[in-house]
Amino acid sequence: MISKTCKAVATSLSSPHKFYPFCNIVRKPGSEFRAYPTYRSYILVFLLLTSFLPAVAADHSSTAANWVVVVPVADMYSSANTSADVVSQAILGANVVVLEKRHKWVKIRTDDQYTGWMPVRDLRKHNAPYGSPGHVVQVESIFANVYRETDVTAHRPVLTAPFETHLEAIDNAPGNDRRWLEVRLPDGRTAWIQRSDVIRDPKPLTIEQSIELAKRFLGLPYLWGGRSSFGYDCSGFTQMLVRSRGINMPRDADVQAAWNGVEAIDRKGLRAGDLVFFGQSANKITHTAMYIGDGQIIHATTNGHPVIQISHLADEPWTTILVACRRLK
Repeated sequence: MISKTCKAVATSLSSPHKFYPFCNIVRKPGSEFRAYPTYRSYILVFLLLTSFLPAVAADHSSTAANWVVVVPVADMYSSANTSADVVSQAILGANVVVLEKRHKWVKIRTDDQYTGWMPVRDLRKHNAPYGSPGHVVQVESIFANVYRETDVTAHRPVLTAPFETHLEAIDNAPGNDRRWLEVRLPDGRTAWIQRSDVIRDPKPLTIEQSIELAKRFLGLPYLWGGRSSFGYDCSGFTQMLVRSRGINMPRDADVQAAWNGVEAIDRKGLRAGDLVFFGQSANKITHTAMYIGDGQIIHATTNGHPVIQISHLADEPWTTILVACRRLK
């Protein structure tokens, strides 16, 4: 088959004696000049293909498990576009699995098996998962400022880490003292955090302790797709509270209600720490909360004032749209 380039050259020829390096120009008696690919054109195609294929292979080989979030909170989108809806989030220091790459975007899976698209700039690839065992601290404050030196007045914070952020501690750093701890950030930089903001080896909380934890977030703004102390949505908030008890629960409210890690209970049998679900029906759940006793629930909601708040289960709309009650097994 004659290439379009060769064909264009051939049809514009005024003389068969001109030099065309990638075409043989042939004219039979009584016919027009015709161009046929030479061996040079095949070599050119081969070189182009062999130079392109490694780039494609490299794109697929980069979909490895050892990727870590390098920004305080990274949004996860339903598609590879910032105009798409935010479906969830991953926080600083979280190790994620990259499933697919598309230009400057990657499709990731978080540790709760949730998937979404994220700009690749929010991640960094490591040779091993971030956070060496035995050398990790977890942010215990609602937020924790991280500094370039052991002085809160010299410069603005390097970043502000949300609650539950895991950071690598540099335990043998010469500047470590009773107040300060040097940490290695996921992007490779070193910085300083105040020891009172972090905890080592956090232990699972009791139900009572998890309720006290929940109350620390009262007044925090509701955020659709939120999964951090910068803002939670309803299921992100209950998921965090259950996680504080050492249990990894699915992300979305309807999936939480159907999860095999809970059992159905009657409304009259509710106890503190149970989960309650709301919606049009048990098959159309749209909201969740934690029951904290005395007829009260704590939840992230847009009802009335869009913040984490305590509501009475007997009040509207909650008493009418309650469709399921669950207890952790």
